[in-house]
Amino acid sequence: MDKIALTAGALYLIVLLRAGGTFAVGWLAGAGARRSRLAGRISTARFQRAERAIQRWGAPVVAVSFLTVGFQTAANFLAGSMRMPLPRYLPALLVGGAAWALIYATAGLGVLEVLGRLFAQQPVLGVCAVAALLLAVCGAVVYRRRRAALSCGDTAADEA
Repeated sequence: MDKIALTAGALYLIVLLRAGGTFAVGWLAGAGARRSRLAGRISTARFQRAERAIQRWGAPVVAVSFLTVGFQTAANFLAGSMRMPLPRYLPALLVGGAAWALIYATAGLGVLEVLGRLFAQQPVLGVCAVAALLLAVCGAVVYRRRRAALSCGDTAADEA
């Protein structure tokens, strides 16, 4: 249990620094955009309504984003660039980051422990398991990229 607590604590610190840093970079990028040639585009009423909605309702999205793969960086950057107030952002970061750290500490250590036992007892089966896992990940990436390329092609055909 100590190993899980130590891993969860380290992961929690990492996610707080990473997500908080992404929020800060987003905040700075948003501030820079407001002073650039984009200022006219981002000062429209529609953009300001979206900004107010994110400032008000974005905290639950930020917290839940930690349970997804690939969306949390975008959610934190968007929260920063849209100037989500810190009193709303920080609780979402703390709760979402804790959930992320606990999930990755428990599931991650469990998978590593199973793979370690598998390699120690039956190395050939361990290599096969890792190869199958890598093939599954590569297959998922290829599938998503092809699906995205097809959907982009469909929109281009619709516009023509």
